Amino acid sequence: MPTGHVAAAERAAICDTFLEVGPDAPTLCSPWLTRDLAAHLVLRERRPGIAVGAWVPILSERLEREQRELALTTLWTDLVEQVRAGPQGWHPTKFPAVDEAVNGLEFFIHHEDVLRARPGHPVRELDAETEWGVWHALKRTAKVLFRKVGAGLVLAAPGYGRIAVKAPSKKGSVTVTGTPGELALLAFGRGAHATYDARGSKPAIMSLQTASLGI
Repeated sequence: MPTGHVAAAERAAICDTFLEVGPDAPTLCSPWLTRDLAAHLVLRERRPGIAVGAWVPILSERLEREQRELALTTLWTDLVEQVRAGPQGWHPTKFPAVDEAVNGLEFFIHHEDVLRARPGHPVRELDAETEWGVWHALKRTAKVLFRKVGAGLVLAAPGYGRIAVKAPSKKGSVTVTGTPGELALLAFGRGAHATYDARGSKPAIMSLQTASLGI
């Protein structure tokens, strides 16, 4: 199945959703509102030297300050258009394969962060191409995203395949079954908002449920 469209499609989709819900809608990235999430996406692509503050403590205060300033001082429609336009000038993600690798899961997860934060909003049904794209990305990244799980772990997506993420440990092993999209949400720490089935030893399931997941 084709797998190279998630980044572009989800970028366009989250921008449409941003315009629909407005700048002050909740997200799963609490306490961020949609304006904060949009500012994060802009800085991530246009100011990577600042965006690394998410992982470099000495830069975290500057990142928070500039993200907040961008969120509060930029006209909402202009901020959304900056997200839609992507990075300025030459950038590696101008190449579709690089864009997919770098941005596919990023935009998919953050779009769901907006959609699933709306009370009573139905979960969207993903098309097969999106599910395949998410599954392809999970196969590349699952070992990193689930690295803190202290037990064996297998991801199973009926119709898509299985990923042996971690070998069994003294705690045993757990098999997590769901669609690629739901498994991706779990992988990025959104398990409380995802639908999946986890079966295995109690210690292994507990290890999965208590681990800090994601990047």
